[in-house]
Amino acid sequence: MEIAVTGIGAISAIGNDVQENLASLLAKKTGIGKAELLHSKLTETHLFGEVKLSNDQLKAGLNWKGDAVSRTTLLSAWAMKEAIEQSGFEMDNQVGLVSSTSVGGMDRSEGFFEPYYLEQDFSNVFLLGTHDCGTCTKQAAAHFGITGYATTISTACSSAANAIAMGARLLRQGKLKRVIVGGTDALCRFTANGFNSLMILDTEWCKPFSANRAGLNLGEAAAYLVLESKEDAEARGAAIHGLVTGWANTNDAYHQTASSPDGNGAFMAMSQALEKAGLQSVDIGYINAHGTGTQNNDQSESIAIHRVFGAQKPPISSTKAYTGHTLAAAGAIEAVYSLLALKEQTFLPNLNYQDPIEDNDWKPQLEVESGAINHVLSNSFGFGGNNSTVIFSKA
Repeated sequence: MEIAVTGIGAISAIGNDVQENLASLLAKKTGIGKAELLHSKLTETHLFGEVKLSNDQLKAGLNWKGDAVSRTTLLSAWAMKEAIEQSGFEMDNQVGLVSSTSVGGMDRSEGFFEPYYLEQDFSNVFLLGTHDCGTCTKQAAAHFGITGYATTISTACSSAANAIAMGARLLRQGKLKRVIVGGTDALCRFTANGFNSLMILDTEWCKPFSANRAGLNLGEAAAYLVLESKEDAEARGAAIHGLVTGWANTNDAYHQTASSPDGNGAFMAMSQALEKAGLQSVDIGYINAHGTGTQNNDQSESIAIHRVFGAQKPPISSTKAYTGHTLAAAGAIEAVYSLLALKEQTFLPNLNYQDPIEDNDWKPQLEVESGAINHVLSNSFGFGGNNSTVIFSKA
């Protein structure tokens, strides 16, 4: 069975829908800057990729009722709505949802603890009900009437890539006729402080794959894809954005947060995804790299890419300098960008690059450039050595 993508939806720091995201990518316009909605002491010293819509604006656009909802859920519903409408299918009990998040509802639930500890104020105890990662999925599924299947994946920054792979497997196993897959994460104090404690946040714009890179910028986003068999998509006359042809998830079990210095996990993920797709490395026309801008990740991924592609590397770029690192949403927002690269036959540029990493025999794609692309490889690597690769191909 060939797995077709018939709908895509996205919201990030560079756009409130897919077309706005594409326009920013082609204009080399970053969305990273001073955060206005995040309440954290780090907003004075650090830059973030913040979605420009407030929670109230998101709720109004979705006609969402009730206050017991997190920003993470609202972002997911916003992007999901675009993907569903674009795909144009009829909702029934053969539609499932595989959603991913790492933050869950912490953007709301963390607001309970300060008044509780300081003043024994229990008035916001209802916010704790938004905390669980699965709550985001359940609320979004209920909002759209998704009853066939709903589950949540939380494997750090590889989460959304794993959601795409799981959705593809559910279709091939005949469990569902159609699956909405993707990921969502909102900015919150917990993750900002956590990444700051690891000393991997840059106070300036991040510089993926540059020798003087100093860390990542955190961002928030949501993106979703509608997957169905190519046969079903063609039968109902749906437009096909691309095919999901390869995927793999590996774990190098090297460290709680760091990637292995020899890139073992990333190497295995890319190699197995290529094998799954029935492709050779030379068939890949563009790589959307994980490229966080941290010392460890970019060095490890560079080594892994060289091990897989050797001297014949296609254009490579990280798009995280546009959106920030959106954690569990990264694999989904970058899946949308990979599909846009296929559709537009365009290599997406890597912003803020200055000098090559020592011993790298390549530099990232720096300009918007047209070229023949039949297959795109997208990497998403998470804490704990959880490494995932997804390959998208022209229909």
